[in-house]
Amino acid sequence: MASDRSRYGLLVSALGAVLLAISVFLPWYAVNLTPDGATFAANAIQGLAGQFGNESMQQLAAGVHGSVAAMSGHEVAALSAHQVLHDLNVVLLVLAGIALLDALMTLARGTGSAGAGRTIALVGVLAAVCVIYRMAEPPVPPGGLVALSLREGSWLSLLGSLMMVLGPIWPRVSLEPAHGASLIRV
Repeated sequence: MASDRSRYGLLVSALGAVLLAISVFLPWYAVNLTPDGATFAANAIQGLAGQFGNESMQQLAAGVHGSVAAMSGHEVAALSAHQVLHDLNVVLLVLAGIALLDALMTLARGTGSAGAGRTIALVGVLAAVCVIYRMAEPPVPPGGLVALSLREGSWLSLLGSLMMVLGPIWPRVSLEPAHGASLIRV
């Protein structure tokens, strides 16, 4: 029953690869307006209303100033890895594809040897390193008007890559009794 470990582990790795591929398109970062960004936006609105608007537009812009300042620190948008990480998202998708293909081909062949999945584990480690790097060092928006914080896509990517790593080392399940042991105890 040595193949039990590989079959269940390869299934976990395949699911991890699918999760990694899907999470590239989920929100990775929340875009938050900084206090400087809120002040800049409020001043820009008032400047545009003063230059191009009539008196009622200027009064409306003055009322918006407090609302824009209150948005400081709140999420105004969400960005996926596909939108922000132009090269890394392709790398993650390729790694997920390699792991999924390897896991499914090994499962389809039915040859679940003890060494099955070493490639998947290596690919999972590479994916985990890429994801952890972008979680620890998110892209820095220029100007300091907005800040990025982590969202669920980055955490799901990390989970998927860890599933790819842990699948090949899935614990061995043995349905056979140990040597000299009896299945029925009297």
